Amino acid sequence: QVQLVESGGGLVQPGGSLRLSCAASGSIFRITTMGWYRQAPGKQRELVAAITRGGSTNYADSVKGRFTISRDNAKNTVYLQMNSLKPEDTAVYYCNAEIARSGSSWYRDYWGQGTQVTVSS
Repeated sequence: QVQLVESGGGLVQPGGSLRLSCAASGSIFRITTMGWYRQAPGKQRELVAAITRGGSTNYADSVKGRFTISRDNAKNTVYLQMNSLKPEDTAVYYCNAEIARSGSSWYRDYWGQGTQVTVSS
């Protein structure tokens, strides 16, 4: 059994900061890519940031220079540091990870349940 547990969401004023965390647990053999997606009401889910096991990163243009993704492979945890937050960052943020379970050579995507981030004065 594998699950992703997210934390760190909440309400913050424009210009403020939040740090999201996502920890994968269970019978895990290896995690390749981990990332964060977000979805606002009435909009498509979009990739915010992703990071490979080796540390290569990719960001959406809208968050470059403001958000930083990182990971701790030993803890199977990915983080998203969000600075200079804007109202348009308001969305449900979902953790994603590509994982092979112990005893398996098959990789698949796992998703967290999402954490709400609201940027408002």
